[in-house]
Amino acid sequence: MSALYAPWSLRGLVADLAAGRTSPAAAAERSRERIAATDPELRAWIVPPAEAPPGEVSRPLGGVPSGVKDIIDVEGLPTRCGSSLRADAAPAEADAAIVAAWRRAGAVPVGKTVTTEFAYFAPGPTGNPAAVGHTPGGSSSGSAAAVASGQVPLALGSQTAGSVTRPASFCGVAALVLTHDRLPVDGVTGLSPSLDSHGVFAAHVDDLALAFAALTGEPEADRAGARPPRLLFWPAGSSPVDPEMRKALRGARDRWTAAGAVVGDLPDPELVDALTAAHSVVMAAEAAVERAAEAARADELSAPLAELLRRGAATDPADLDAARGVVAEGRARIGDLLASYDAVVGPAALGPAPAGLGATGDPVLSRPWQALGFPALTVPGLSTPDGLPLGVQLIGAPHGETALLGTGCWVEARLP
Repeated sequence: MSALYAPWSLRGLVADLAAGRTSPAAAAERSRERIAATDPELRAWIVPPAEAPPGEVSRPLGGVPSGVKDIIDVEGLPTRCGSSLRADAAPAEADAAIVAAWRRAGAVPVGKTVTTEFAYFAPGPTGNPAAVGHTPGGSSSGSAAAVASGQVPLALGSQTAGSVTRPASFCGVAALVLTHDRLPVDGVTGLSPSLDSHGVFAAHVDDLALAFAALTGEPEADRAGARPPRLLFWPAGSSPVDPEMRKALRGARDRWTAAGAVVGDLPDPELVDALTAAHSVVMAAEAAVERAAEAARADELSAPLAELLRRGAATDPADLDAARGVVAEGRARIGDLLASYDAVVGPAALGPAPAGLGATGDPVLSRPWQALGFPALTVPGLSTPDGLPLGVQLIGAPHGETALLGTGCWVEARLP
């Protein structure tokens, strides 16, 4: 791993703050110093951190510095969405609902992190701390890199296709995509209303368990793993998964089984393929409506985004209805399976982060699950022989984030 890769434990920081071993001001200073040392190379921030009120230690996350993806409003900061169309955006007059929720938990937004253009495919300048010269993924590239490099222990993202899961896998950190309707999306510049979901990055699943409990007020996930889980294994057989990813997953499955997990095979992989195709139809059609103002200035957009909006505007209503029918069927069938299993488990990305910063990788392995709107957890811990991170993806029942995080802690503890 590169020296740029140095995730900062959220749980460790919170414990130090509670015990008085550090202070919110010291945590903020550590964040600024790490950014100053690493961001000239990484370029994770579009609106860099500035002095901010340090937060109240009495709150669960009091004093924790956090990054916010630059499609999410933070009061007093512009929301530029990775686009020249928003280069002169005025500062937001209020926090997005999700930022306000994190503030209530005590987290302190310190700046805005890089996103791809309107959270689609055109990459920003951010590098990968775990694999210098390789993409950090997208669209939540800045948030993933900020956490992987230890610039902040917590960062917010969003996912419409694979914008949280893939960057976490590529950068070697943990991430949680919330159930689609878990929290309001007011103040977020979205792309597809039925697919857009909130996401959060931290060093490990254990850190996410703490963060989610602080955010929602729910009891924290059972980190000890009261019992080995029941897992449905999805090898993504119809996708071009890298051989090293397949090999690493087989080894992980063997370890989980040896530790007592019940690991079955996900039935009906054809349904997952159908969901993947349906996701693309729904995303394009909804994006054409959601970003209609930008579509009118298509000559100022990247080619991939302009093509998405053109394709979406040309979608036959019958095709959109059929795609939504596939999604409804998938929710029912996968939901029934998850009544008897703790999670679906499979690869979080096709393989390690591709070399170069000109593209962000393929989100195909997240599309089917994002279509369902179920919570998704990326678990770090696997790698290629040359040390590039590989992430595991867990899918849980809707609104079952706490249980999914408990399963994720068990799974992560049994990876190398």
